[in-house]
This record gives sequence, C-alpha cells and structure tokens, in this order.
Amino acid sequence: MNFNQSKGTKFQIGLLHPKHWPIWLIFGLWRFITIFPFSVLLAFGKALGLLVHSIPNRRKHIAKRNIEICFPEKTSAEQQKMLRDNFINMGIAVMETGIAWWWSKRRFARLINYDGLEYFDSIDPGQGIMLLGIHFTTLEIGGGAIAMATQMDGMYRAHGNPVYDFIQARGRVSKGEGNTVVYERRDVRGTMKALKKGRTLWYGPDQDYGLGQGLFAPFFGIKAATVYGTARFAKISGAAVIPFSHVRLEGSKGYQITIYPPLEKFPEGDDLVDATRINKLVEQFVLLKPDQYLWAHRRFKNRPEGEPDLYNLPVKVK
Repeated sequence: MNFNQSKGTKFQIGLLHPKHWPIWLIFGLWRFITIFPFSVLLAFGKALGLLVHSIPNRRKHIAKRNIEICFPEKTSAEQQKMLRDNFINMGIAVMETGIAWWWSKRRFARLINYDGLEYFDSIDPGQGIMLLGIHFTTLEIGGGAIAMATQMDGMYRAHGNPVYDFIQARGRVSKGEGNTVVYERRDVRGTMKALKKGRTLWYGPDQDYGLGQGLFAPFFGIKAATVYGTARFAKISGAAVIPFSHVRLEGSKGYQITIYPPLEKFPEGDDLVDATRINKLVEQFVLLKPDQYLWAHRRFKNRPEGEPDLYNLPVKVK
C-alpha cells in the first residue's frame, strides 16, 4: 500500500518505543475482540454505548443539545430515546471500526449491500470524483465498503499519538487496492492533485471548521458554519460530486451502501447557495437514520455575531 508523506502515515521504528506499549496493547486487545461473530460485536458495542450514556459527560451534553436544536418538534421523551439510541450506535461504532480495519475483505463483504454503483461508471474517464459522505457512526464501514467497490483514497485526522495515526491510516486503506493513498485532512494540495489526476476521494462537509473555511448556512433551520470547500474543490479540480450514504440495517443484516447520481449544475458559483444545497443534502441523509448520526460533535460551535452560545459547556480548566 502506498501512503502519502504526511506525518504518522508510515511505520517508523520510534513507534516501538516503550512509551507507546500501552496503546499497542489497547489496539491488540481491540483487534482480538473483532474475531467474534458480528452479532456478538453488536452486543458488545451496545453494552459499551449504554455504559457511556449512563455517565454524565461532555459529549453526552453536546449530543443532547444537538438533538434538541434539530428536532424541536419531538417530545422530551422522544429526544431522550434518540440520545440513548445514539450512544448505543456510538458504542457499536467502536466495534465497527475494528471490523472495517481488521476483518478480511471476504468476511467484510458479507455484511455489505450496494445500490447505485453504476453511477461511478457514468463519470468521464480521467475525471476526479468527490465522494460526498457525512459523519454517520458507520463512517469506517462506509469508507471500507466503497474502497472495495471502486478506487478511493482515504483521509484521516491527525491525533496526538503517532501509533493511533499509523493504525488509523493503515486501517482506512486496508480494503482498497495496492495504489490506495491516505491524506491528512489538512493536506489541501495533495487532495487537489489527486482529484485533478482523476482519483476518487471521500469528503465530509458536515462539521464546523470555523469561518476561516466557510460561511453560515442553514442546517435544520439553524445557521451553521459550513465549509465551502465542497464547491471550491469541485470547481478548481473539475471533479464530479457524488453523494453516498451508509447505514446499519436492523438486526444483524449488515449495511446498506447507497450511491446517488452526481450533482448537476454544481457548483453554481454562489458560496451561500452551494453551501445551503449541501446542508439540505446532509439533512436528507441524517433523516435516513437520525440515531446513527454523529451528534456528539459541536455542529453549531460558531455563532453569528451577537447570537448566544448554544451549548453552554463548562470552561475547561487548563
């Protein structure tokens, strides 16, 4: 497998330093757990999610507020149930990450149901593809499934631990072919070159990265800082934008991966119009399985001038 030169994506002897042994042990145990059957892993994940849900914590508060903000029409009991189900799904996501990173392709493929793969063939040869996904708790499953179906480069967010970075990067290309590349999220130059060369790259536009990278556009009727990178990357690179969704089916039936037609007349040239269109698309995906969306991130972190903070989190003590 080929990796780009971003820090943390290639094995270095320093990763074997004794100070890293605890995290190697954690990953070893995590990988060992994935030998169990899928139904057992779902049960493990559910138990983990319920345990975390039972403990007051920052992420629980954020998820609760996001659900209240985006679904004000629901009763308090309905919102609480969605929050509980969401934490169950986040616990299952830990198991799903192990499945996506360490299961063999043959075993992994038994879980996946595809629809819409023909849309990849509709793109002109040599034209890049921005595969537009969102942060469902099944994120790692979705990425692995697409990588098995077509050429797709991966992305990762660098963490403070180089062992984690290395394993995450390796995991995210494990289901691809030998020419798969993984890019650090901030490597704009590398990702742009990849798109111009006709490669397929996953892109998630549904997080708040600040106004330095976006503008305010409505999301579930609330102004949210929205990246304009989707439109600008597509315009500069000439890449097609193909949305896709990835959700877990009921019981132990696996996952549904759905690829949708390429966006037409996108970008339109107006940042607000384009960002609003993308947010509306994200909303439609969220509504497929609201309890499987990653509500624990602060989607409304930045606010227009004069508007109050929506989370009221306690200040972290340094």
